[in-house]
Amino acid sequence: MSSDTLKKRKAKVIRSDGGTPENKRGRAEGEQARFPAGLPLVGQRKLLSVRNKDVRVYNEEVELEGRDPEQDYVLYKSTCEALAKLMAEIQELKANGAKEGSEEVEERRRQGCVHFVTLKKLNRLAHMRLKKGRDQTHEAKQRVDVLHLQLQNLLYEVMHLQKEIGKCLEFKSQHEEIELVSVDEFLKEAPAEISRPHLTKEDPHQLTLARLDWELEQRKRLAEQYKSSLCSKEKILKGIELKKEYLGSLQPGLQAIMQASLPVQEYLSMPFEHVQKQAEVARHLPPPLYVLFVQANAYGQAFDKNLTVSISGDVDEAKALSRPPEDSQDDESDSDAEEEQQNTKRRRATVGVQLDDKRKEMLKRHPLSLCIDLKCKDGSVLHLFFYYLMNLNILTVKAKVSTSADLSGAISAGELLNSESLLNCLYASDHGQETPNPGNRYQFDKVGITTFADYVSELGHPYNWVQSLGGLQFFGDAPQTEGAQSSLSASHMEATMKLLRGRLQSRLALHKQFSSLEHSIVPVSSECQHLFPAKVVSRLARWTMMSYQEFMELSFVQHVVKAGLMKETDLFFMATVERGTARLQAAVVLNPRYPEITPLFSLSLLWKGERSGRTDDNLRAMESEVNVFKSELQGPRPGLQLLTNQIQRLCMCLDVYLETESQVSDGSEGPREFPREKMCLRTARGPNRLKPFKYNHPQGFFSHR
Repeated sequence: MSSDTLKKRKAKVIRSDGGTPENKRGRAEGEQARFPAGLPLVGQRKLLSVRNKDVRVYNEEVELEGRDPEQDYVLYKSTCEALAKLMAEIQELKANGAKEGSEEVEERRRQGCVHFVTLKKLNRLAHMRLKKGRDQTHEAKQRVDVLHLQLQNLLYEVMHLQKEIGKCLEFKSQHEEIELVSVDEFLKEAPAEISRPHLTKEDPHQLTLARLDWELEQRKRLAEQYKSSLCSKEKILKGIELKKEYLGSLQPGLQAIMQASLPVQEYLSMPFEHVQKQAEVARHLPPPLYVLFVQANAYGQAFDKNLTVSISGDVDEAKALSRPPEDSQDDESDSDAEEEQQNTKRRRATVGVQLDDKRKEMLKRHPLSLCIDLKCKDGSVLHLFFYYLMNLNILTVKAKVSTSADLSGAISAGELLNSESLLNCLYASDHGQETPNPGNRYQFDKVGITTFADYVSELGHPYNWVQSLGGLQFFGDAPQTEGAQSSLSASHMEATMKLLRGRLQSRLALHKQFSSLEHSIVPVSSECQHLFPAKVVSRLARWTMMSYQEFMELSFVQHVVKAGLMKETDLFFMATVERGTARLQAAVVLNPRYPEITPLFSLSLLWKGERSGRTDDNLRAMESEVNVFKSELQGPRPGLQLLTNQIQRLCMCLDVYLETESQVSDGSEGPREFPREKMCLRTARGPNRLKPFKYNHPQGFFSHR
């Protein structure tokens, strides 16, 4: 506690309630006689001598400084124990029959009051100690706050000085932005009246001023040269304009000569003008489309006269893309830029609109596209439209088929010539649903595109063979080369064109065959007649197309699904073969690469119950006859009769199965429903009692394999 606080406080004076000082002194002496001499007394009076007079003054604050807190704590505990002991004695006396005003009870009551006074005294001293500690803590906090404020002021002054120092260090004079010649070159080339070596070698400031003077002299000289160069440039431009006028006067005459030579070009099949126009436009193609254009033209001229290449699109927009940006500094361009900036500030698009714009910009196609037409001997044409996605650096293709005859009769052939699936799996596992460029995945994540398959119908299919034709090749996580490779395109051109022409021919042949199959006619060519007997009683009753979900629901094809022998990109059909009360269902999986990959048949027979290839060994043998022996059923190359030959063999095997089934079961001549017409050496063989499904030509009998 501070001394000021002690001075402000008044000393407490204990005044007597009545009586003379002598009586009080006598009462104090009686109290001292009552308590032991060694125990400190609470409320003990101190005698002070003031002007030779005895005055009794009591000051607790002065007493507090001389007291020990530990001793007060011991006094507190002893007082509490004594008080508890007195209370117990009073209770015991009252219990033994002592009266309320007896001397013993009153004596102990007086002693208890003294102890209560002692406790109150100790309580006051404790509160005074607490207040004194708080005052000292408050004074210490005030001193710390003053020091902290002084520290903050000093730090602020240091920060201000550091900023001023930084500004001084960062100051740059305008002459520092001028690129001056080196000091050695300046001393070597500058005249003595400018360089002043006697001053500049000793004083860096004079050296800088001299170098600036020399720079000014050089710029004045260069400005004069610039003016003279402009005059000579104007003279040259005038000469160029005169020559342009002369060449422009020649153009109408040359155009008239070219128009007059058009009939000659058509008669000689030498379209020079068309080729020239295509070559002019081809200069504005992007590198992948240009490589494809050059290689397709070269292949057509060398091997395939029925292949034509053409360019379509907006040539002006392509020229604008290929033209480098101009750095215009005119006032008009500046004003246009300011107006455009103001307009963009006025209209702020939402986040969704911004994402849509970013997606459109990322999926933007080049304004020029390439069209390749493959003509077949029957007059049908396969149109291939190639596009280049500039930001994704990939090529896409769309296909279209035009035929001379009407092909709208077959219902089940609707998916054969569909432009979305016509080119699927031209090479194995090339579905064209995802971009082959691994870097596009990171670009899609920025604009919220989950899969490229959602945009295939609009932009085209990015098949791998399309990238190869354009000279684009991707390995791992990045392209192997930056530009398009002509050698890569040339190495894939011939094989790809043959596959495309074969795909068109196979689909057209299937379309004609499906038209006959829907009318329950199995067309067999004359080259394949020897594969079957002269009479086949079982007939094709129905031929329909199925969806992928309908095929998955069939119970007798689950082994095919589990084995992974079919994919969602395949075509699925159901063939129903009947003879009498027997009905054979065949689920057919047609791979897009037909006839290179054999169609897969799964059988289910409804006759005297339901049987399938999983439950009947002979039906499994019939599936083997149809699915396994492709070399026998393929016919003449390229094997376009494979499917119809498989169906015809299926009908033949059903005849053998039904005509020999009763012989195996009961040994009789067979039921009247299925008279035996096929000649078999043995009707059954082996523990599985397999039937003879192999037809032997020209003997005309059936045997086991």
